[in-house]
Amino acid sequence: MATNPLLELHKLGQSIWLDDIGRKMLADGSLARLIREDAIAGVTSNPAILAHSITSDPLYAQAIKELLPKVSGSMALYEALAIDDLRAAADLFRPLYDSVQGRDGFVSLEVSPHLAYDTAGSIEEGRRLWGRLDRVNAFIKIPGTEPGIAAIRQLITDGINVNVTLLFSPERYRAVAHAYCDGLEARLAAKKPIDRVASVASFFLSRIDSNVDPKLDKLAAAGQSAAKALRGQAAIANAAHAYQIYEELIASPRWQALANAGARPQRLLWASTSAKDKAYSPIKYVEELIAPETVNTAPLETINAYRQMGHPEESLKRHLADSSRIRDGLNKLGIDLEDVAQELENEAVRKFVEPFDKLQGWLEERRAS
Repeated sequence: MATNPLLELHKLGQSIWLDDIGRKMLADGSLARLIREDAIAGVTSNPAILAHSITSDPLYAQAIKELLPKVSGSMALYEALAIDDLRAAADLFRPLYDSVQGRDGFVSLEVSPHLAYDTAGSIEEGRRLWGRLDRVNAFIKIPGTEPGIAAIRQLITDGINVNVTLLFSPERYRAVAHAYCDGLEARLAAKKPIDRVASVASFFLSRIDSNVDPKLDKLAAAGQSAAKALRGQAAIANAAHAYQIYEELIASPRWQALANAGARPQRLLWASTSAKDKAYSPIKYVEELIAPETVNTAPLETINAYRQMGHPEESLKRHLADSSRIRDGLNKLGIDLEDVAQELENEAVRKFVEPFDKLQGWLEERRAS
């Protein structure tokens, strides 16, 4: 029998999570099967994923009907549906979470995308959703915007697990990692435990190449021969830069002091890992980013492709040496990845607000009918 590449990734120290959630996969046993047979070790969700599941899966119809008399509005209805799903998923992952002492087995629920630039609102909603979820193996997702950094620091201080989402910039990741340390240090100073506080920093990949490649194509068409060679390399170079920052932080005296007190590293999580460009391998953003103590969250289509096509080996470290050369090459062509990161952050917040608001309208129609 052929070896399952997904199980091999697990042996290399990388966790694979499913970037999807829905009532159907909970009801038909397919999520349980992914955990059992493919070592899928967590799930992530976002407003777009939840909106798609709730509006397209007929299994929600009965739940909506039952909840309507009990809820005050479309937002409360959405939350009740999402929390039911994520609690059920968290319970499926709980044996794994316990067996690995809280290293894996997580689910994630995001605060409203309307709070992406609202520090106080994110803290308040993060605390409220954490209380409602009532699962130790849950993350509250907070966008890694500039106003999000203070919210991350406070929620970690509160002992709330945080999945920092929408990271495109290695330097923003550095700020987020320091906010995580700040929160842990505040807990230590208050004589509170830090050994079960968990966090991941979700670094987005394919959207970077989707932004940079058309710019390179335009430059190549205008006669810039160096542009063609850099196509499809920006996202991996950016991820390698973030991983270098992670390695520096883990080796620092500051982190060593926290680790000695029981702290867990804030793992880098590779997100947006389905290849959008058909010229690329469908497993490009899994195959090229394998490193111990990292997480890769992927949609089912990418997980299925990796099961069929994957060649697991530690691959990320071979990109470290090339990362600065690629970033320098892009800079010389007038493409600054920090500028790209800001552009993508703005766009990503908008891309989550739109389906979230559309879902609220759809649920309001159900309430009114």
